[in-house]
Formats: sequence, structure tokens, C-alpha cells
Amino acid sequence: MTTFVVLMGAPGAGKGTQAKMLEKALELPQVATGDLFRANLKNQTALGKLAKSYMDKGELVPDEVTVAMVRDRLSQPDCKNGAIMDGFPRTLAQAQALDELLTEFDAQIAIVPHVVVAIDVLVERLFKRAEIEGRTDDNEETIRNRMRVFQAETAPLLHYYHERGLVVEIDGDRPIEAVQADLLQAIKATADL
Repeated sequence: MTTFVVLMGAPGAGKGTQAKMLEKALELPQVATGDLFRANLKNQTALGKLAKSYMDKGELVPDEVTVAMVRDRLSQPDCKNGAIMDGFPRTLAQAQALDELLTEFDAQIAIVPHVVVAIDVLVERLFKRAEIEGRTDDNEETIRNRMRVFQAETAPLLHYYHERGLVVEIDGDRPIEAVQADLLQAIKATADL
């Protein structure tokens, strides 16, 4: 059975860590847009060059380019049984594009786990991560602004998936293993794995 999971959560919620663990547990590839961009830029693909042309001008890469990268990635043999979408979609337009794309592959989204963590906890996590990584540009004000932007962008997305009965809230303010156990239970129950 084809299982596509759209993993959602604010920056610092632990999506990347959880997606990597799910990848191993479910034997489904993690498809992270950040990785797709880096690979396309590094390999100087046509899509990578197109994305770079926007980035060099300080502009956002248009959805069509991002969706094309995702389409290319999902057409790879390791995605034939599905994938864990990490960082995509980020907007309502991208969500609609993903639906159309999955229809092309005769597939659909099985579940949208939303890893929920309180804003203050997220700010603290990101601030600690910034200190460890030496990111001086990530102060409390910039981190809180990222949270506001994330909430503004994802609220319509969560509403879109809620209306379809796909969202399952997961408490992300617990040990990594406990969050992973809940994610696996929710995915397996919904996707009939």
C-alpha cells in the first residue's frame, strides 16, 4: 500500500529527527525540501540552476520550481510505496499541488501528524541550538518572528488538512522516543501498515 505522510510542526519541534526515525521504522524515504534544494544546487540540475537564479536575486523560489523538485523526487523507485514529507508542503498552494501530484501517482496522503510544542519551549530549543551551532543571527526576537511567520503560513494548511480528517496532534514536548512511539502508532493505525 502507498503511504504518504505529511509531517508538520514548527521549527524546533523535532520534525527532522522524527522523520529520520520514521524513515527507518517504516522503510519509507524522508523527502525533505531542504535536502532537495541542496542536492539540485550541488548537482547543478536544470531545476537547481533555476532555483539559484531566484535565490541569487534574493527572491523566494516559486512554488512551481519546488513542486517540480518534489515531483522528480517522488518519481524515484524508492518512493513507490510512499514517503515521509518533511518541510513540504508549507503553503496552501503547495498542499494543493501535492494533492495533484499524488493523483498522478495514483496515491494520496494517509495522515498529517502535527507535532505540537509550546512556543516558549520551541524558542528555548532553537536558542540552544543556535548557541551550539554558533548562529549569532538567531536571537530570541528573530526566533519568535520565525514562529509568527510559521503560524501564519501553516494555519490555513492545518485547516485544509483538518477539514479532510487527516490531522493527528502529537505532543512533541516529551522525550524523542515517546514522540516516535505515538507517531508510529498513529501512522500504522491510519495507513494500515
